[in-house]
Amino acid sequence: MSGAARFSLVAGLLGSLLALTATPAHADGYRYWSFWEQQSSEKSENGKQDDWKYATQGPSLLRPDDGAVVGFRFSVSEDSADAAKPRGAADFDAICADTPEKSGSKRIALVVDFGTAADARSGEQPPEARTACARVGGDASAADALAAEVKPLRYSSDALLCAIAGYPESGCGEQVSGSGKDADGADGAQGKQDARSPDDSAASDGGGDGGGLPTGLGVAAGAGAVLLLAAGAVWQSRRRRG
Repeated sequence: MSGAARFSLVAGLLGSLLALTATPAHADGYRYWSFWEQQSSEKSENGKQDDWKYATQGPSLLRPDDGAVVGFRFSVSEDSADAAKPRGAADFDAICADTPEKSGSKRIALVVDFGTAADARSGEQPPEARTACARVGGDASAADALAAEVKPLRYSSDALLCAIAGYPESGCGEQVSGSGKDADGADGAQGKQDARSPDDSAASDGGGDGGGLPTGLGVAAGAGAVLLLAAGAVWQSRRRRG
């Protein structure tokens, strides 16, 4: 094979590899319970309750005031920006209509959304969403309010909230591939909001597959190797002509 032909072949391979690096891979997500706060108890201009915001503290750390509304949503998401919000009515006055004020305690409205069938673990069906009004002590956390009204709860050994009202029956924040199937060997750190947010967990996981280089870096390294081969082919061709 002539030097020019060899160069053309190598250049074609290089083009294919570069095309691979430009193709985004299916993103992985995590199946977990996310935690939300209602932004305001006031009505917005269009007459609807103000929207949810992703909680910056975990439920065991957040101590809502009387009249607060907090939500929990089970879903598959990549990070906090991608997380699905709780659905349904989230009006404190409606949820706690039958729970009057009482000295020495506070009322916290709970919205628990068990998600969709698409987000459920294989063989499980999500229950209907529910609301509850928890009357708890003045220093109680959102986790205390949840435990008072929506049992049983299940936690992992590192305080990750795994199940509410027994759902899901098993698993805990497991990683799910871009195809929607469970990934092997995931530790489920994505859902642990008491110590770190899903974004923090994603960064600490490193994005690799447990062996070798991450996909983008590995392909780029292969492209660099092909560049070296191409340069060598040109040099060899010129040497022979000389």
